[in-house]
Amino acid sequence: MADAKEPAGVSNLAGAGAPGSVSGTWEPAPSTPLAPGLYLVATPIGNLGDITLRAIDVLRRVDRIACEDTRQTQKLLNHFQIEKKTVSCHEHNERSRATELIQNMKARSAIALVSDAGTPAISDPGSWLVREAIAASVPVFPIPGANAAISALIASGLPAEEFEFLGFLPEKSGARRTRLENLAKLANLAALAAPSQAGPRKTARTLIFYEAPHRLLATLADLESVWGPALRVVVARELTKIHEEFLRGTVAGVRRELLSRDRIRGEIVLLIEPPAQTVSSGAAQDAATTQEKIADRIARIRSENNIDEKEALKRLARELGRSKSDLYRELQRERARKR
Repeated sequence: MADAKEPAGVSNLAGAGAPGSVSGTWEPAPSTPLAPGLYLVATPIGNLGDITLRAIDVLRRVDRIACEDTRQTQKLLNHFQIEKKTVSCHEHNERSRATELIQNMKARSAIALVSDAGTPAISDPGSWLVREAIAASVPVFPIPGANAAISALIASGLPAEEFEFLGFLPEKSGARRTRLENLAKLANLAALAAPSQAGPRKTARTLIFYEAPHRLLATLADLESVWGPALRVVVARELTKIHEEFLRGTVAGVRRELLSRDRIRGEIVLLIEPPAQTVSSGAAQDAATTQEKIADRIARIRSENNIDEKEALKRLARELGRSKSDLYRELQRERARKR
């Protein structure tokens, strides 16, 4: 099989090693123009030292850089003394901007796409532009580098053999809770469908989310409600930055730690290891039904405090970090299922 070739002008590692070896020194090739097309350039998620030599070379030599935020990217370019024309390409204008950029690339321009931090199109703008470029037969070149989800996973201590990246959970509490309940059901269905070995099969696939700091406590409360307080979670905060932190433990323990803080700040990656479900030849157990129900919690709070249902609902909402109206709707759904 013939060796895969780099796009024209993309720098390579060369020197003492044999062809294709990664030994030797890195040498840019400024005399050779970059091949026209779309270059998806990963940028640092915090520490600027995490940018790759290839990324710097490509950013210096493309004709233009499309940015999620031109002001944020300009800071990066200034740091590495890169002078290049930039243009915005964010969630609000990506579709209209794609037409212009694709016309440029079909006219033999090399254009880089960068997000504010990390790899373009991973919970950031870029997917639409990539699809349109491919549809227009424009070459697309990945320039790998930093990614918050993978960085968090490899240092989390959770299983990395199988994982699923799910981006951001819904902002509204009710939709978020429903999403988590559906994920719990899917985890059991996947376990049931897996080829059986000798005896029951246990499954564990790490789920990875991005989360906003102001929603983190509410999301952890939802996770505890759906999967139980013993769920193993990891909160990775401010990766590669000065205040990088990993909180590892049960969802109840991590939530308690965060509740003790005045404020939660920074970029958050949330990882969970759904409980390994023991799957026999029978039907998969519905994980959402194995946890304490809203109605049961309210009944317990009423009994312990001698209060009415309305006050118990208010206390439970405060405890879980959810709105009272969302909990009331969930309570009504539970009661409807029992009829």
